[in-house]
Amino acid sequence: MTANIKKTIVFIIAAAMVCLAFTGIVALNTQTDNAFAADGETVITLQIENPEMTVGDDTLSIDDSGTAPIIAGDRTLVPVRAIIEAVGGTVEWNADTRTAALTYGGDEIRLIIDSTTAYLNDTANELDVAPVIINYRTMLPIRFIAESFGFSVDWDGDDRIITITVPADEAAATDETTETEDTAVTNGEELAVLNGLEHRTDDEEDPVVYFTSDISSEGLIEIYSYLSFEPEGNVAIKLSTGEAGNTNYLDPNLIKDLVQSVDGTIVECNTAYGGSRASTAVHMQTAEDHGFTAIADVDIMDADGSIQIPVSDAAENLEYDIVGSHYENYDSMIVLSHFKGHAMGGFGGAIKNTSIGVASSEGKVYIHSGAHSTTSWSGGTQDQFLECMAEAAQAVYNDRQENGGIIYISVMNHLSVDCDCDSNPAEPEMHDVGILASYDPVALDQACVDIVYNTDDSESGALQERIESRNGIHTLEHAEKIGLGSREYQLVNIDI
Repeated sequence: MTANIKKTIVFIIAAAMVCLAFTGIVALNTQTDNAFAADGETVITLQIENPEMTVGDDTLSIDDSGTAPIIAGDRTLVPVRAIIEAVGGTVEWNADTRTAALTYGGDEIRLIIDSTTAYLNDTANELDVAPVIINYRTMLPIRFIAESFGFSVDWDGDDRIITITVPADEAAATDETTETEDTAVTNGEELAVLNGLEHRTDDEEDPVVYFTSDISSEGLIEIYSYLSFEPEGNVAIKLSTGEAGNTNYLDPNLIKDLVQSVDGTIVECNTAYGGSRASTAVHMQTAEDHGFTAIADVDIMDADGSIQIPVSDAAENLEYDIVGSHYENYDSMIVLSHFKGHAMGGFGGAIKNTSIGVASSEGKVYIHSGAHSTTSWSGGTQDQFLECMAEAAQAVYNDRQENGGIIYISVMNHLSVDCDCDSNPAEPEMHDVGILASYDPVALDQACVDIVYNTDDSESGALQERIESRNGIHTLEHAEKIGLGSREYQLVNIDI
């Protein structure tokens, strides 16, 4: 999908078909008369309030978010994306025109939110009900869609089952379809880590974390579009340029299109521990060697010293946050993080990138020392260091909220137990997962941590041990305590 498709709502296509409202829940019976398939037919059955559907003899989850058909008023709302893709069709969303495009067997249907005019191969048709967006779902008329594509639709009012039959001569049972279905099954197995996450909820009051398994330039642009972020003024892209010798940092080719689409400047600050980024000149050379200067301007924000920004009244350790003086040259900020382990923090994600990453070299010492010194790392406890990270991240968050805004995107790949600041990191043991994005850095980091803990120990055991041995979760506990964000979150998988 291209950069201009989709927006802040999760796109899970559903549809409205005519029926009276019924009550009661019964088990889905895949052996009903309506589910009988002639040779070559594809039969799909769905049931009200049941998050599973059958495709032929297979029972599948409709999506990873527990979406189920419902009855609203006198219309039955049925997930259509799963139906169309199950028989080899495609569904795309254009956020600019608020249009859903469904293709199958050489035909295309276009439907527009809040419009009763639909188009079948550019021929206008009038609908009984206009497509609408309800609770992050785009609802489309199933009967028009099914009949336009040559499917039949039956309703069992007693058991509240919808049966959709795709005739043998219409079914898209091509090699391409088989490949698509196999890919979907593979992706479903890989994305099992999204099911049963400890802090994931269905509470609409909780912040949303978006997810895509597509770790590509297109995937990054797409998940960014879901946030509907409109940066103002000069845009800072905060990331780590990576220590010389490290190869786990974010690939410039991955982020290039996003950075250039917002005319962003990559910003960093010098380190406080020596290495290839301890001085501005050497740091800039490292950024060039790693390919970042080729895609955008790079600004070492503390090249001309430091400034102080206020911390929240809830802060228990920091008196202020010390950031690079160039920080004040920017209005909006996109915090683009590589999630991984960290030798001192346990893990590094959005909060670390916004705290230590934005801090000048002396500000880094101030945080590491638990706010005891700007010249010596000693003096504070481990928990004070973790708390200072949360407090510094909140200082940046509050400051940007009052100016051009701030968002957070984290990439879960090359998941080593060591940070990008390590010149000789351990090899990653955990598989690449995807990209996550949110307005809430606490929710984002918690979702990444939950995914680690929801991955088999054979892959994630070392990373879990690193987090626990540094008491890394305390950063999130303190961040939530002081009001930076919420550890509870809604997870929206934009791939479905």
